Amino acid sequence: MEFTSIALRSIWVAAGMAALSAQIATEAWGQSAWRPEKAVEFITSSDAGGSNDQIARAMQKALQDAKLVAVPINVMNKPGGNQTLAVVYLNQFAPNPHYLLLANSTVFTNQLSGISQLNYLELTPVSLLTLESTTITVRADSPIKTLRELLDRFKADPTSLALGIVARGGSNHLTFSMALRSAGVDARKVKAAVFKTNAESMTALVGGHLQVVASSVSTALQHAKAGNVRMLAIASPRRLSGELAGVPTFKEQGIDTWVANWRGVFGPKGMAPAPVAYWEEVFAKMAATDEWKKDLELRTSEGQFLRSREFAKYLEAEYSATKSIMTELGLAK
Repeated sequence: MEFTSIALRSIWVAAGMAALSAQIATEAWGQSAWRPEKAVEFITSSDAGGSNDQIARAMQKALQDAKLVAVPINVMNKPGGNQTLAVVYLNQFAPNPHYLLLANSTVFTNQLSGISQLNYLELTPVSLLTLESTTITVRADSPIKTLRELLDRFKADPTSLALGIVARGGSNHLTFSMALRSAGVDARKVKAAVFKTNAESMTALVGGHLQVVASSVSTALQHAKAGNVRMLAIASPRRLSGELAGVPTFKEQGIDTWVANWRGVFGPKGMAPAPVAYWEEVFAKMAATDEWKKDLELRTSEGQFLRSREFAKYLEAEYSATKSIMTELGLAK
């Protein structure tokens, strides 16, 4: 898929520039006089317990345990509007670098789908942190055993099953929409229920209010381990290891699609270069800690650290490719 190649090329280019970026960032770290002077807020669009909230709290703990930030760090939950409320809240403090947002791809899919007029360019990219794959899940007692069986059900009747997602046009939704398209299903006809968090959609699935959920792997894995759900497939370039080794990929089931489910840190609009240099160095050091690496492993996420400049290039490529796919699927306004 073109989307995948564009996104991966962004990472390869960034990796090729890593040595130079590290040198520049180290010099900026030494030259910058800026340090946080009061408590810092990590803003997340999730309710407590949601995927972004869990990651924000893992960041908080890793930074404080390693004493990388000398002031208190608070996690501020601002759910609603598929991340729109969190973005609005952040920019109320522009350009104050004591406020940072942990965000994912809905910062630009909201604008592309017409949910919000806010453009991701109104934020200051600081660091890319992780990539996570999408998984498709059904209840443990569902008669549907494979992704191909699920797609056949939707092909027979696109309205026969209710799908749970977090954001219309988000990476999980796009991944499953592309799988539907490959099976000849008009994704616009599928009944999709939008939840504030992956955890809420999974609770609805377990409770019998939905028949299928497209979510992050980490959220689904908790319920799969408890025996409540069955993971049909993971949209990953290759099989994952450990507890997920038995879950087949989309590609193994004839669906060649993978959309990056990234998470990164943004500052408010107009954030100055010195605070950006400070924060990207802090997150670079965090990404190298054993505690952060262990949390990523438990969360089944891939660490993919990029500094501000490379993150901006990555976002540009992701935005362009996502716009193309959303337009093709009829999801862009």
